[in-house]
Amino acid sequence: MNNYDVIIIGGGAAGCFAAAAGEGGGRALIIEKNGVLMKKLAITGKGRCNLTNNCDAETVLGNIPRNAAFMRSALSRFSPADTMAFFGELGVPLKTERGGRVFPVSDKSGDVVFALEKRLRARGVEIAADRAVSLIIENKAVKGVKCANAAYYSENVILAAGGMSYPKTGSTGDGFELARSAGHTVTPIKPALVPLVTAEDCSGAAGLTLKNVTLTLTKNGGCVFSGGEEVLFTHFGVSGPAVLSASFYVDDPKRDEYALSIDLKPALSEKVLDARILRDFGENKNRRFKNALSGLLPQKIIALFTERSGIPPEKRVNEITKEERKRMLSALKNFSLSVKATRPIDEALVTNGGVSVKEIDPKTMRSGLVKGLYFAGEVIDVAGLTGGFNLQIAFSTAYAARTALGLMTLDFPPKNMLY
Repeated sequence: MNNYDVIIIGGGAAGCFAAAAGEGGGRALIIEKNGVLMKKLAITGKGRCNLTNNCDAETVLGNIPRNAAFMRSALSRFSPADTMAFFGELGVPLKTERGGRVFPVSDKSGDVVFALEKRLRARGVEIAADRAVSLIIENKAVKGVKCANAAYYSENVILAAGGMSYPKTGSTGDGFELARSAGHTVTPIKPALVPLVTAEDCSGAAGLTLKNVTLTLTKNGGCVFSGGEEVLFTHFGVSGPAVLSASFYVDDPKRDEYALSIDLKPALSEKVLDARILRDFGENKNRRFKNALSGLLPQKIIALFTERSGIPPEKRVNEITKEERKRMLSALKNFSLSVKATRPIDEALVTNGGVSVKEIDPKTMRSGLVKGLYFAGEVIDVAGLTGGFNLQIAFSTAYAARTALGLMTLDFPPKNMLY
């Protein structure tokens, strides 16, 4: 009874979508060591589940810094519009928010999880609460999966075991080891979309979220990222959507010099902002500098800002020189922080690195090394920025893998590889 038409290793977003989407039919098994499906999906978007981004495929590609070209074919056949239509058909009403982010109207990730689980039950998909130990491979063709408690057999296996981010949800790198055992190359694994540690002490501003600011990341003095979203101050440095996206471009702070610049007033030109400062100074000319900034800045950041401006916090406003006012203006438009390190991968939203795309057919997600082996989701060396793009990658690759199972006449190895 342990023979299946398809076995899917991993019960996360990609694995469950691979079982729920496509043509269906046949006997399918999901192997999930947690015994609980979609644990990571349930906590995405702070528990609201940012399913995708309401944009076209080209925009998605523009938000995939890691191996975007590999995703072109999969996105052309399963786009964000297809994702939205799919979940709409499952009975999950959706809404679009700032930056094109798509969420369930209920703001509850549980609704998405429930809808997918309902589809899996309707399709008769079986779940094995077991840990995949190794792939059963004979003559360069997959024959099944050996688990800790049993062996399961199929000539079609989709490896969707995730990466190494959020290990508490089960993403502990098992998929990488299984891929290596099949002869696949796994590129170096690093955290992506992760908070940043700063050289400056930001603990006094911890908990403060700056909205509608512009963040710029420089590497050795050259701009490598710029975007306008939220920045969150923490006890170790900074986080928030803008910082997470910027972190994608931070490689090795011990080797290269990375710096963050926050435009605290992006809606105001320097000329207009200077006039605002002069007006505020005129209204507070007898107050100390640190007490005259409440109209310009949130209270929590004032101490850190005065330090960055170089103006003594106890100095009277009417004693501030023109040169000091220029420094203050510069600090408002260019609030700088030095990047000391990234936080560890278990705090990252996604994994940077994975199974080399050079060894995977971009149209079908089929292995170019082992017949019957497919890949989907974060286990592949593809990753996007914040905004729903990584779940879209999971859905598009899962859809490509599952629908390819009906194309058994295709040659092996695949002819559309990226060698």
